[in-house]
Amino acid sequence: MAQKAAENLRRVREKRPLVHNITNYVVMNFTANVLLACGASPVMAHAAEEIEEMVSLAGSLVLNIGTLTPPWVEAMRKAGKRANELQIPVILDPVGAGATRLRTDSARQLIEEVSIQVIRGNASEILSLAGEKSGSRTKGVDSVHTVDQAAETVIGLAKELGTTLAVTGAVDLITDGERICRVMNGHEMMSSVTGTGCAATVIIGAFLAVCSDPLEAAATGLSYFGFAGEKAAARASGPGSFQIALLDVLHGMKEEELRSRAKIQV
Repeated sequence: MAQKAAENLRRVREKRPLVHNITNYVVMNFTANVLLACGASPVMAHAAEEIEEMVSLAGSLVLNIGTLTPPWVEAMRKAGKRANELQIPVILDPVGAGATRLRTDSARQLIEEVSIQVIRGNASEILSLAGEKSGSRTKGVDSVHTVDQAAETVIGLAKELGTTLAVTGAVDLITDGERICRVMNGHEMMSSVTGTGCAATVIIGAFLAVCSDPLEAAATGLSYFGFAGEKAAARASGPGSFQIALLDVLHGMKEEELRSRAKIQV
């Protein structure tokens, strides 16, 4: 799948897909810059009066509940339904699901009412979507579960929901309930900058706009982002310089380099 990662990156850079983000205030600037760095075109639009029109122009739709309010949830629902009508892929980032009832219920509502191709979160966020039987909890937006602890439940949940789940951690797990991928790219420095999880989600969104297979889009997008984190960490002296280096690496990475360094286990 390393060859596929390079091909998807090339397609993003050639097609420059518009990625429509209904996302949180904390990460808007950073994730917009991440999309620009990888070659996509971002738009951050959440006003209910324009979202159906805006999403019709997009190659994919990213829904992120990081700083949600009930009107934003309704905007996400409307945008998602319109995207479904137009067969535009949708990706959900259930930030902090499991921490509060509003977050958990909102994520579940979107999953019930919108056809979502990829859900990307940490282990605790994804487990919270499985309900009380998962025993999930979160610490704010941080995970208290490891990917390995979540693996069995996640595989069953992906099959139950009929979607691809991408669980990010030290080793990322991506599954549609039948196929399973693990991505070994990444660096611990990535957890010291706010918004890197959200950035991983928007990169999957960009790859999903050019790749019809949600599992392949998620796995290859996470490998690209993880490898960029490795390269950025080698240049950085701390979180501040790491964030800048990450944008530079995403922009400058050669497709051949990704092909040789992508660590995707199928």
